[in-house]
Amino acid sequence: MPETMKIDGSCHCGEIEYEGELDPSKVGICHCHDCQSLSASAYRTVAVVAGDAFKITKGTPKEYLKVAESGNQRVQAFCGTCGSGIYSADVGDNPFTYAVRVGTIRQRAELVPKFELWRESALSWLPEFDCQKKFDKGVK
Repeated sequence: MPETMKIDGSCHCGEIEYEGELDPSKVGICHCHDCQSLSASAYRTVAVVAGDAFKITKGTPKEYLKVAESGNQRVQAFCGTCGSGIYSADVGDNPFTYAVRVGTIRQRAELVPKFELWRESALSWLPEFDCQKKFDKGVK
């Protein structure tokens, strides 16, 4: 059984708070165009957390439905006050997983990315990341 780690975090203004537990090997970088645009950066770093291991403890994120580059429908959740992205998730009341935005996790310094997704969309000026696994597209 993989080692797990307890996490907690919040949006920039503190209106949304959460806690969870994750496998640190499930932290990665996504270079898809959606993540570039939504993060207003060159890529997004996410921690994949099982649906039953993630809980909002304060506030209610705003959500909207986005069809990803992969064709999958994803709920995008963010703070309605400060705009911080909190997570994306499967559609439905009981998501199978959450892709929690690492920048909002208090323990972010301990979460070293282990994989890259949509590497073919990576910006040419980025350095090569030392990730164990690299995928040209997303993982289904």
